[in-house]
Amino acid sequence: MAISKLNYNSLNVTPSANAAIGFDSGADDLETGAAGGSINFIKKLTASSSATLSFVDGSSSVVLDNTYKEYMFIFNNIHPETNDAHLTFNMSVDTGSNYNVTKTTTYFRAYLSEDNNFQSFAYDTGYDLAQGTGFQRISGSIGNGNDENFGGILRLFNPSSTTFVKHFISESNTQRNSIEWSWNGYMAGYGNTTSAVDAVQFKMDSGDIDAGTITLYGIS
Repeated sequence: MAISKLNYNSLNVTPSANAAIGFDSGADDLETGAAGGSINFIKKLTASSSATLSFVDGSSSVVLDNTYKEYMFIFNNIHPETNDAHLTFNMSVDTGSNYNVTKTTTYFRAYLSEDNNFQSFAYDTGYDLAQGTGFQRISGSIGNGNDENFGGILRLFNPSSTTFVKHFISESNTQRNSIEWSWNGYMAGYGNTTSAVDAVQFKMDSGDIDAGTITLYGIS
């Protein structure tokens, strides 16, 4: 009996892009692996001199419940009305009637100025909360020049749990005001509540959100 030989030179072992990452039939859904995980588009809000941008479960096609164990907000070209403003966020357990969840957070950042004269890496005590109910800063102080903006990601874990506190982490970059520098910020913490979080609101700590988008995705 003849022995069949395998010609290894004829094999294509390059992984398919769709197998490694993969796109499904929905234009807004990105599969993150062959096992079926995906990033699912939920809602995009566009600022136009907006005092607040709010994502409330069950309102305007927003899903923020036990459908997903993780939610991700992506900030693009966030531009403030007021110079030296910070993008902030808070959570609600009563579908947006009150945004006042108690939070404990940490914040550290690295920055470098365009002229290379200022650089730093440090924990920033002015950006953290210790069992505070106020809005948490996500960005550095954003300049309101025509080309100045902010971008980043905020991830919220298992907000619908009625057993555990609600963890969140954020990574972002800000074009800061005045000196013109890149401010890379890392914020993390937890909402100290066992009630289900069903709404998240974003606003500047001074003035309106002049322009930009915030997009919500569910991670499955």
